[in-house]
Amino acid sequence: MVTVGKEATENDMLLSDLLKAGATIIRINCAYGDPSVWSEIIRRAKRISQMLEKPCRILMDLAGPKLRTGSMKTGPSVMKISPKRDASGNVVFAAQVWLSHTGSGPPPAHLSPDAVLFIDNQQLLSRLEVGSVLRLYDARGKRRMLKITKRIPVFSGIGFVAECLRTTYVESGTSVFMKGKKGRNLVGHVVEVPSTEEFVRLRVGDLLTISRDPCLTPEHDSSESMVNGPRVTCPSSHLFDSVKPGEPIAFDDGRIWGIIQGTSISEIIVSITRASPKGSKLGSGKSINIPESEIRFEGLTSKDLMDLEFVAAQADMVGVSFVRDVHDIVVLQKELEKWKFRNLGVVLKIETQSAFEKLPLLLLQAMRSPNPLGIMIARGDLAVECGWVRLADIQEEIISICGAAHIPVIWATQVLESLVKSGLPTRAEITDVANGRRASCIMLNKGKYLAEAVSTLDSMVRINSKKMKPELKPLVLSSNVL
Repeated sequence: MVTVGKEATENDMLLSDLLKAGATIIRINCAYGDPSVWSEIIRRAKRISQMLEKPCRILMDLAGPKLRTGSMKTGPSVMKISPKRDASGNVVFAAQVWLSHTGSGPPPAHLSPDAVLFIDNQQLLSRLEVGSVLRLYDARGKRRMLKITKRIPVFSGIGFVAECLRTTYVESGTSVFMKGKKGRNLVGHVVEVPSTEEFVRLRVGDLLTISRDPCLTPEHDSSESMVNGPRVTCPSSHLFDSVKPGEPIAFDDGRIWGIIQGTSISEIIVSITRASPKGSKLGSGKSINIPESEIRFEGLTSKDLMDLEFVAAQADMVGVSFVRDVHDIVVLQKELEKWKFRNLGVVLKIETQSAFEKLPLLLLQAMRSPNPLGIMIARGDLAVECGWVRLADIQEEIISICGAAHIPVIWATQVLESLVKSGLPTRAEITDVANGRRASCIMLNKGKYLAEAVSTLDSMVRINSKKMKPELKPLVLSSNVL
């Protein structure tokens, strides 16, 4: 199983490469995008599946009631282009820049440029040849050059690879020009430079303010605030109604930890206790976990209920996020029965301590429904909620319980992550996959080398000629259920 997003609608070859490499399930996260994006992903996936005569099923995860940091004010539309330098600051590799006309889409899949620039003048681009030089004044007024090294036909016309030997800051509206005949310059403008994402940088000892106000920015200074300093927002009232001073709180899948120092109706003050020595970035849309707080989520949010109808019509399976108790399953079953969605597969994502401890009861309730059932071990939030030290034992127990119940399991989160992102796996990731072969399915997340990771994973699974079966062991969970 592979997770894809909007990039699958912008790259004509991505889904084809994934299915050729061995993927059989495409996962879409409803927390991102909208029905128009999801529909296009599904349309492409089904068309390519038919063309290649390879199976492809669609899993769509409902967003669920996950706590996340709110939106931040976007930064300027400026792109930094940097060549690779050695320890002495000398350039060892020029920055590779992809140039093409506005609306021509991303560069070909086999290229990995350091930057992508869209130019609004088609006539200028049509005159470019290998060896041509584009000149510009960057956002700081510095004179810079881009030298064309490759001319590559693409689906929508022609694109170019250019080299840049000096650090350059390019913004929307930056003029680029090339000397033409009779001394006349051909001029174009850079367009569609994406806005940079704002963030706060947190260090151990910092006091972070979490506010209800969605209009605040990281630099906001309010006279009504309990403290000054870094700030983020959270749109969910559940967070402010649940936490108490002294309780732990984690951000960004556990990369940042803190302790609640104080609360009010509109703000929470957090003392940061764990972060990178150089400071950890915290931006918008990052997860928030409160593992020791008493919190009562609604089983399906209003967004989930709206998305469920689309999922049932377009997908083969629905992933249910942040299941906590039997009540959540009952609510889901009532919705499925009301709309007569009896053939829709249901995947319960186990990502909270409550779901783990009540897993047998969750399975018994879910198995009353005619809908096919599966379990996903969502190890990201599960590790934060239950503790890193316990994760290995917890995933073993989940596999054992589901094996006894004959329920298929999806092994997920950070599988071959280094390979997906950098092109080279760690030894620990390889053995993690070996353990994951006992599950019915292994899931990979998005990354630059996703197709290569799918191919590697497919080879490892096929090498294993002897089918691995979960070993049934005495269950610690029995003490929590009986």
